[in-house]
Amino acid sequence: MKKLLAVCACTVLSLSLSGCSLGTVLEQITSTGDVSVEEPSSPESAATEPKSRVYMDEISGTLQDFSGSQLILNKGEASYVFNLSGATLECKDGMITGDEISVIYEGQLSGTDTSTVQTLKVVDEFHRKSKLKKRTAHGQVLSLTANTITLKSKKGKTATYPITGTEQYYQNGIKEGDWVYLRFKGKFPDTSQDSSASLNASHLKVLSISDLETIVIPDPTPTPPPNPEETPEEAAGKEQQFLATIQGVNLNTLQILPAGSSTVQNLDMSSIPVYFKGGIAPGSHVNVTYKGILQPDTLEGIQILAITGEDPDTIDDKHISFTVTGVITGSTANTITVQTDDGAVDTFRTEELRNSSEASLEYGDYVQVTFHPSKSKASNIYTAVQIQNA
Repeated sequence: MKKLLAVCACTVLSLSLSGCSLGTVLEQITSTGDVSVEEPSSPESAATEPKSRVYMDEISGTLQDFSGSQLILNKGEASYVFNLSGATLECKDGMITGDEISVIYEGQLSGTDTSTVQTLKVVDEFHRKSKLKKRTAHGQVLSLTANTITLKSKKGKTATYPITGTEQYYQNGIKEGDWVYLRFKGKFPDTSQDSSASLNASHLKVLSISDLETIVIPDPTPTPPPNPEETPEEAAGKEQQFLATIQGVNLNTLQILPAGSSTVQNLDMSSIPVYFKGGIAPGSHVNVTYKGILQPDTLEGIQILAITGEDPDTIDDKHISFTVTGVITGSTANTITVQTDDGAVDTFRTEELRNSSEASLEYGDYVQVTFHPSKSKASNIYTAVQIQNA
C-alpha cells in the first residue's frame, strides 16, 4: 500500500514539475484528432448519467465550390458538403477552386453525410501533393467592371473572373475587343460533361491583368512644381496632374470625381496608358496626367495623357478607401461573403474591423465594405477594415 501511494505521489509531482495540468495533457491529446474525451460532470450526475464522448477529426481533399456558408470538398470519387456557419476560415490562399484543404470537425462522419458533425475550421492542407500553380489566360475583353472582367478565349470559351483588388496595367489602353493576359491561381471546376461555352471562374484568384505578357511599369515622368511666373498658356503646354476619386468603371469609361469638383466626369481609357495597382475600386483615388487648362466642373479643352491609381502598399488601414458594395450571401465565424453590384462573389475577413457595430452583418443586408488590397495579394479572401450598411 505504501508503495502504491509513493507511485501516485511521484506521478503528481512529475506533472507539476513539467508545468502541465491534467487539462493541458488532455488538450494536447485531443488536438491530434480522432480521440475521444470524456466531458466533466458534477458529482451528483456522475453516478446516474453516462459520460458523453466528443470526437474531433479532419478530412482532406480538394475544394470544389464555396458559397460563403458552406463548401463542397471532393475526396476521390466522393463529395462532402460542410456547413461553415460556425467555423473559421484559416486558408492562406483563401477559398480557391482546386486547392487542397482540410476540414476539421467535431463528431463522426457517416459516409458522406455531414449532418452529424460540426465544422470547426478550414485550413490549407499541410501535406499538399501539388501546390496551386500560377497560370495565364489569354483572351479578348468582352466587359470590364470594378470587380469583374469577362474574356473570350481563342477556343470560344468565355469566363467572368473576379478581379477585386487586382493589379491592372494597360500600356495601350483598354477597350472591348482588346486581347489581354490574365494571371491567376486555381483550377476551373470539371466541365467534361458540360457542353456550355462558359467556364466558372468565380473562385479563382486573379493576380494581374495586362495587355503585356510580362508587366513592366515605366518610371513616372516627374511633374515639375508650378511656376507662379508662368502664364496659363505656358503651363498648358506642360504635363500636369489632378487628383480624383473613382466612382465606377464600365469597360473603357472611368467615372471620376475630380478634387474640388461636384460634377462626375467620364474619362476614356481606350488609348492611353492606365495603371491600377490595387484595382479599380470605387472610393480609391487616381492621378490624371494631362495637358491644357483645367476648368472647374469640366474636362473639355484638356488632353488626357495617362491615369494612375494610388498605391495601397503605402496606405494604412485608417486612410484606405477601396470599397465594394453588395448583398451579404453567406458568413462564417470570421468572414462574410458579398455578391457585389456587378456580380462578383467576394469573401472578406472580419477580424480587423473598425466600427463593426455600424452594420448588422446579417444575410441579405446591403453593405459597403472597405478593404485593403495589399493584404490579399495571394488570397481571394480580402481583409475588411470597415463595413457599413449601404
